[in-house]
Amino acid sequence: MPRHRVPLLATLALLTAFLVAPPGATATVAAPAPAATLSPNVHLFYYPWYGAANGAYRHWPQGGHTPPSDIGANLYPKLGPYDSGDFAGAVDQHMRWVAQSGAGVLVYSWWGQGSYEDGLAQGVLDAAARYGIKVAWHLEPYGGRTAASTVADIDYVNQRYGSHPAFYRHGGKAAFYVFESLNIPDDDWAALDAVTGNNIVLAQTTDPSRIDHFSGMYTYDAIAGASAPGWEQAGEYAAAHGLVWAPSVGPGYVDDRAVPGNTTPTLGRANGATYDQEWTNALDPAKGGLPTWVSVTSFNEWHEGSVIEPASSTPPAGFGYETFAGAYGRTGTAAETAYLDRTAYWATEFELRRGGTQTNLALNHPATSDSRCATAEGPEKAVNGSVSGGNSDKWCSLGTTKWLRVDLGAVRQVGRFVVRHAGAGGETTAFNTRDFDLQTSTDGTTWTTVASPRANTANVTTHVTAPTNARYVRINVLVPTQNTDTAARIYELEAYPS
Repeated sequence: MPRHRVPLLATLALLTAFLVAPPGATATVAAPAPAATLSPNVHLFYYPWYGAANGAYRHWPQGGHTPPSDIGANLYPKLGPYDSGDFAGAVDQHMRWVAQSGAGVLVYSWWGQGSYEDGLAQGVLDAAARYGIKVAWHLEPYGGRTAASTVADIDYVNQRYGSHPAFYRHGGKAAFYVFESLNIPDDDWAALDAVTGNNIVLAQTTDPSRIDHFSGMYTYDAIAGASAPGWEQAGEYAAAHGLVWAPSVGPGYVDDRAVPGNTTPTLGRANGATYDQEWTNALDPAKGGLPTWVSVTSFNEWHEGSVIEPASSTPPAGFGYETFAGAYGRTGTAAETAYLDRTAYWATEFELRRGGTQTNLALNHPATSDSRCATAEGPEKAVNGSVSGGNSDKWCSLGTTKWLRVDLGAVRQVGRFVVRHAGAGGETTAFNTRDFDLQTSTDGTTWTTVASPRANTANVTTHVTAPTNARYVRINVLVPTQNTDTAARIYELEAYPS
């Protein structure tokens, strides 16, 4: 498991930090307008522990570094080493970016009553409220924390912040994530019985035997999300017992600069494929069913390199910083917000699945083909979302090799195809495609066949495949009809995550 909390506890003592040239006030970076609808079920772990006021850096020096150019992280913030108390600058920009991500809830890293983070909570709540964002609470393992003190903390947070318009509630209950809950004896957690009637309190585990007094489970670990160990049992147990299941997903993990010489495993971002895989795991019905919430590790835990907050595409030279270049096919400044935008995609997908539907990845995307039977029967007709526009509301080909290709716009997770044949558009079923191959590609050149239907007679066919990353999907028509007619007719080619 990522172990950032151990070295960070040591750095909390370095509040005077390192006096170097101050970075100046953080400038607000232009961002798209907040999304019209934010998901109350996507929660971003948010860290307010950074300091930069008057050149006294907090947290940024971790690992023996000297800000502003040299910081304890493998990625460099677009905002530079900011101050978490800069509510009008950095924090306001954070809320703009959170809104861009489609997530409706921050999970605020809170280190006890009177802590540095406690002192900044009001300002973050105020900023969140301006953008319609809610704030839940991540109860961290401050020195001397016990089950009893956790109960007192829950009461304190409710009393001090509970009337704020940005205070998050689910079904009328405040939400608390308890980091490293397993470090306290299970029997001690009986103290939670005094507060769980009015609060949701999550344990950090996938082991149902360790949560007798909790309201549910979450995982936090951005590395484990790639393989989802224990998620099936946790999700199924939570569903059967009316508990919250909030698996955690992340884009990657690297803490080499923050913890020099450590042996913690790292997890590469793979240009976004890692994040997509973790989200796919979280929403996979075979891995515990649809979760209550999905928690994202993290918005801005820079020491661990798990951030979706924009990282600079031009970080200071000479320190070996990574960037988001290549994420979902983006480069330069466009890549800086790639993980915000991808979170928005997955937040939308999550809400659609909660409502029983999924996004058609091919809908209205650029389509090409080997040929068309008539001017009005081009490949764009097969991705327009319609089969009711008459006999010309289709792609038709009389070519020697008959194929239709769709550019999904970025690498996507694809695990299911739906093909609507001639009969779906009102033509004779004798024109339904008999034999065809479905293929995927990341580059449009090298193709992998993921399904090879033969002897089809149906108007609409559904093909579930092993989940794969693809930017392009293609149908190759081998035998176009049930008779001797030689024209291929596809009314819609649809692609879905699963």
